[in-house]
Amino acid sequence: MTSKTLLALALLATFVVGSAFGDEAIEPSYTVKISTGGALGAFLVDGEGMTLYSFANDAPGGNISACIDDCAERWLPFFAPEIEVPAELKATDFNGFVRDDGTIQTTYKGWPLYLYFEDQVPGDVLGHGLGGVWSVVAP
Repeated sequence: MTSKTLLALALLATFVVGSAFGDEAIEPSYTVKISTGGALGAFLVDGEGMTLYSFANDAPGGNISACIDDCAERWLPFFAPEIEVPAELKATDFNGFVRDDGTIQTTYKGWPLYLYFEDQVPGDVLGHGLGGVWSVVAP
């Protein structure tokens, strides 16, 4: 093979490899990010786009959840072992604690975070306002 042919093949291979992996390098993977929903404005979602909620009966910074037993079956405690967030959020605002049942729950600014079992697709906010004590989490 001539050197021109080898050079052309090398450039083609570089282009193909770069195209195959280029999108992954551009699209970061976050464990928590911000979404917007009409009148609700901006709110936190998990890495899959599912809405995160806070419970007014929890005491912020208390490292305890008031949502236990049947409540925790409907309002799933959110846990992310590592927090990766976009520039609009601070990873240091997130923490975690061990619940009474031994699981770990992530907090945001001291408030335990939850997912609502009836939210089925990213962007659902079916739990917002329920019982006057559940709300989406504003960043």
